[in-house]
Amino acid sequence: MRMLILAALLLAVPRNEELLKSVTFYASFDRAVQGDFGGGDLSVSTRSNHKTEKGVFNFEKGYPVNAFRIAEGKGAAGGALEAVDVLPDNGRLFFAAKGNIVPQKGGWSGAASMWINLDPDTQLKSRSCDPLQITPRTAGNGALYFDFNDAKPHRNLRMGVFPVVTETSPMKKDSREPASPMVWVDAPGFKAGEWHHIVMNWWNLDTGRNDGRASFTIDGKLMGEVRDKDYPLTMDWDPDKTRIYVAINLIGMMDEFAIFNRPLTAEDIALLRTKPGVLAALKK
Repeated sequence: MRMLILAALLLAVPRNEELLKSVTFYASFDRAVQGDFGGGDLSVSTRSNHKTEKGVFNFEKGYPVNAFRIAEGKGAAGGALEAVDVLPDNGRLFFAAKGNIVPQKGGWSGAASMWINLDPDTQLKSRSCDPLQITPRTAGNGALYFDFNDAKPHRNLRMGVFPVVTETSPMKKDSREPASPMVWVDAPGFKAGEWHHIVMNWWNLDTGRNDGRASFTIDGKLMGEVRDKDYPLTMDWDPDKTRIYVAINLIGMMDEFAIFNRPLTAEDIALLRTKPGVLAALKK
């Protein structure tokens, strides 16, 4: 038995190191609302709608302390980001994508992982909630995201991988039609006080070919995939304008948020689930 345990530990070390090497951005939310590791700006900023000019946004460094705080010792590992109120004027937190996500010319792949803790049916105050949305534009135009919609009595959880909109490939947001690049999870049954692990994987974005795909995993279980059939999954991101939005309209907690430069394997996902604090070695 001791030999088996030792062998398992020895195998886990390379796996841990390989996982750590693939991280491009990491926020533990243990003690501060900011990132701990990345190749770009680790500070958090806020975007909100301009009060009088449609389509114009205001950007400010920092975050409203009356809406977000660190819940020390209450996270999946250590502390967690706790959202207690919705920001006015469609406000949202974000990290800069430049340097923290590294798209490659000719095609690139990656993954995002986080833990969330909320009851979407009783806690949320807004029509929708996006724990994660990465885009320079909108959720339906060159974006990776997952959200809770406004279905009643139970909200649905959805992953969207929407390529940039062109005249020849208009997207069908919120549609269950096969052409709509979404994975739907009806009434996931999340409850306050329960932590759930979310993983988005994506392959071959921006290749110009019909070979892109993405998958959505909850608590280690594959919920579905988006596959390129009728159009290439082209994001066409401008790094200077792309932002990593987190906790949009969230009332609840999120923790251990990370972005990777490759899709996560089943072994990676199992490691992140069983050892939620495994990425803490990246903290400076």
